[in-house]
Amino acid sequence: MCFFLLNLALLDLGAISCTVPKSMANSLWDSRDISYAGCVLQVFFFMFLINAEYFLLTTMSYDRYIAICRPLHYETLLGNRVCVHLAAAVWACGFLYALLHTANTFSLPLCQGNAVEQFFCEIPQILKLSCSTSYLRELWLIMVGTCLVFLCFVFIVVSYVQIFRAVLRIPSQQGQHKAFATCLPHLAVVSLLTSTAFFAYLKPSSISSPYLDLVVSVLYSVVPPAVNPLIYSLRNQEFKDALSQLIPGCFQKQ
Repeated sequence: MCFFLLNLALLDLGAISCTVPKSMANSLWDSRDISYAGCVLQVFFFMFLINAEYFLLTTMSYDRYIAICRPLHYETLLGNRVCVHLAAAVWACGFLYALLHTANTFSLPLCQGNAVEQFFCEIPQILKLSCSTSYLRELWLIMVGTCLVFLCFVFIVVSYVQIFRAVLRIPSQQGQHKAFATCLPHLAVVSLLTSTAFFAYLKPSSISSPYLDLVVSVLYSVVPPAVNPLIYSLRNQEFKDALSQLIPGCFQKQ
């Protein structure tokens, strides 16, 4: 799990670095400009890191399933070499998926100007600038990607159904608490990223507005990478002690 958390931290750091620094610089300089090459790179790296993060969260659910439901086989099924191969596959899948999306998006002719109504270059906003029929192939690609993400989500749900069934069979409450404490941070991160991303890309066009699009984009592009370290740090006793000094009564030592 620590190895996967290291990869998650790197993906979170990269994802938030794709959008926030440029947005802050534009705010400080009272500018809304970004170069064409900069927009291409921003779309590529953001798609790469966000999708790789979701694939990694799917892999981590499998890791938790093996650790809790089949603990005696953990070293056999998830040894060091297997973990490295899984992490490499996650990064490779994210890279290929982002490359495909980016190449397809920026091959479309833009007929509606060059102003993106967003604080970063986002594919749905770029598609609004394309010609009336040319964006359909990218929509098909988005639908395929949505189906892939949905399959990952189903895999995570099935894994946690098995995990919770195994945890509830643990006779001691202390053992149940320890198992839940291991899984709940990961489940919180998955829920936050999935709910915000699904709403951002699948919300009805009838409720779309520039302000709502901005809020939703912040929720799925900035909030999960920023909150993930906090969610996982809540398991750390030293972090709890430091937080309890800032907020008296926030935590009680067990």
